[in-house]
Amino acid sequence: MNEYERLEKCLAAVRERTDFVPDIALVLGSGLGGFTKNVDIKAEVPYEEIPGFPRSTVQGHRGRFVFGLIGEAKAVIMDGRVHYYEGYAMKDVVLPARLMRLMGARVLFLTNAAGGINPAFSAGDMMLIKDHIASFVPNPLIGGNIEELGTRFPDMSHAYDEELSRSVEESAQKLGIELKKGVYLQLTGPSFETPSEIRMAGRLGADAVGMSTAVEAIAANHAGMKVCGVSCISNLAAGISPTPLTHAEVQECADRNAPRFKALVTESIAAIDRILKGEAK
Repeated sequence: MNEYERLEKCLAAVRERTDFVPDIALVLGSGLGGFTKNVDIKAEVPYEEIPGFPRSTVQGHRGRFVFGLIGEAKAVIMDGRVHYYEGYAMKDVVLPARLMRLMGARVLFLTNAAGGINPAFSAGDMMLIKDHIASFVPNPLIGGNIEELGTRFPDMSHAYDEELSRSVEESAQKLGIELKKGVYLQLTGPSFETPSEIRMAGRLGADAVGMSTAVEAIAANHAGMKVCGVSCISNLAAGISPTPLTHAEVQECADRNAPRFKALVTESIAAIDRILKGEAK
């Protein structure tokens, strides 16, 4: 079975449970686990009910697709993401993003908790992802190209759509939320970075570092989706933070800032939905 046939099999399993067609796909990062409480849910599909679908093993990541309305926007929500450090092949890590594209989603909204590298950042800041560095993880497009999804050599000049990014900025302004901007660098994890690695990342131009997101953005761009993303700066990175880093610290900070994060994502999705409906006219 090739990868596209696998995707079609996964899609068929989802369609057995719901015919909901989303416009926007949202990936919930740490701190947004309770986001679905404010969604008008139309259907849920646990990952274990999808044959061959990877399952999230990280605390705080539930492991299900939620279909419903965020305001008036039709969305599919990935409630529990899959990480490379969990031992999955990269094609498994990006399978959900590709599957959400086949479900009908035209936009992928990525969220995460990240370590702050930029000295101007503080724990609790929100950062609009303007670009990423993914050179330290396997490219998800390695291997035979899936012609049904996209071209062999996709352009990444605008991996994060400028119009969608502006709408996120405007949403933050409307809510009175200070929104930093920066470059996100993905490493494999699961160990946190050493101080030397953080110094390297800063010299390469990274403002924040994490263990997800960039490969999903690459796969989504390849499949023709528009992408935007926001990081919650949950901690200062190694060598900047005066204390040792722990997952509990990351989760605690993300949870503490969850109300602002949820408000920003909700308002941004409403703005993006208006853009999509304007394009459809």
